[in-house]
Amino acid sequence: MVRHDRTVDEGDVTELLDQLRAAEVLAWVDGGWGVDALLGEQSRPHSDLDLVVGQPDLEVVHDILWTLRFEVARDWLPNAIAYLDLAGRQVDLHPVDPTPDGGGDQIQLDGLTRWHYSAPVAGVIGNRAVLCCPVEDQVRCHLGYPPRDTDFEDLRRLGERFGIPLPPPFGTA
Repeated sequence: MVRHDRTVDEGDVTELLDQLRAAEVLAWVDGGWGVDALLGEQSRPHSDLDLVVGQPDLEVVHDILWTLRFEVARDWLPNAIAYLDLAGRQVDLHPVDPTPDGGGDQIQLDGLTRWHYSAPVAGVIGNRAVLCCPVEDQVRCHLGYPPRDTDFEDLRRLGERFGIPLPPPFGTA
């Protein structure tokens, strides 16, 4: 039976990133862990790990996750694919077509629209350097849906740390 209550901790994140790096897969951290990577510290528990990966590396990433005993939980390819292991840890992949600026374009659920991820920046998880989404991408990723309490708190922390104005509903434009 699969548990769905296990959070993803720093060790889980760095272990997977080490395996991806060893396989020469470029992956950068998005979502809640991406916010924490920008802040340089874990601010809250995380139910999953969001990773941006190049579409050409998707099969390699799948094989690594399979070896770690993760199975596909939700397949929305080409937009996204989520994996879950028996302990309840979840990894959500956001495949992108690499772009000349070092970022990538993700096909959205409608199959036509593209979301552009900027080139990754340096962050820190568990006192280790990682690549993560830039703060501007994190702010844009939090728009267009009803925010949860964690979204408000994540963006508040980013706004304070980086001295950036936050758009509504997180602040004033």
